[in-house]
Amino acid sequence: MRKLMLLVALTSPLAHAESLEVAAHSVLRLANKASSVHLEHLRVADSATLLLPASLTSLKVDQLELGRDARIAVAPAETALSIEAGNARFAEGSEISAPGAPGSYERAARPGRNLDVQLHALDADRLAIDARGGAGAPGYVGLDGANGKAGGCTWGQASRGANGDNGGNGHDGAAGGRIRLALPEGYPQERVQVRLEGGAPGKPGAAGKAGAGGSSKGCLVYRTDAGANGRAGEPGQPGLAGAAGELILQRL
Repeated sequence: MRKLMLLVALTSPLAHAESLEVAAHSVLRLANKASSVHLEHLRVADSATLLLPASLTSLKVDQLELGRDARIAVAPAETALSIEAGNARFAEGSEISAPGAPGSYERAARPGRNLDVQLHALDADRLAIDARGGAGAPGYVGLDGANGKAGGCTWGQASRGANGDNGGNGHDGAAGGRIRLALPEGYPQERVQVRLEGGAPGKPGAAGKAGAGGSSKGCLVYRTDAGANGRAGEPGQPGLAGAAGELILQRL
């Protein structure tokens, strides 16, 4: 199980440190008090993750190293994040991950984080960035209709079952992020893999079931007529898929 550590050294609005290393198979979170961070050397070891908080708007690294399956994970936020590295080396399976958050019944899905990434020198077989939008929440499930009341055996009238409620509509997915990517002139474009799909639409809410009509129970010879069943509700409509994001590729 990954060990979660909290970096507390970077606490000023503009923080500078010589070096930072995230140990293999661990997770390190930058403190959220610094909006801008400058590191001379950042190394994220194999299968490790560096978490960047929503409050961070600028990360500058002189020497950036991502190990095998390492990840820089960026929290969703309204403001864009600038990541600049003088020299960057990304091992196989490494990634910059900045997807949006899925929606819930109380909160709309969040879009992928907008990034401004500048890598002045890059050594990587593949440069992977994920800025997909968050998926929409499903619609509410309609309530089932109540069953009707039973009638008597020789008098009284059974009541009709209640109608089921309609299901709620699914919520919309969020848009993919906007990525401005500046790379060295000689780095092949076919090695760049950026995911900018919009979030999946929320599924429609299921319809409520019809309530059963009331009927007499325990009668031996006579019984009153049963009540009619209610009507089932209608299922909701699916939400809309989020819009795809945008990639702007520039050469340094």
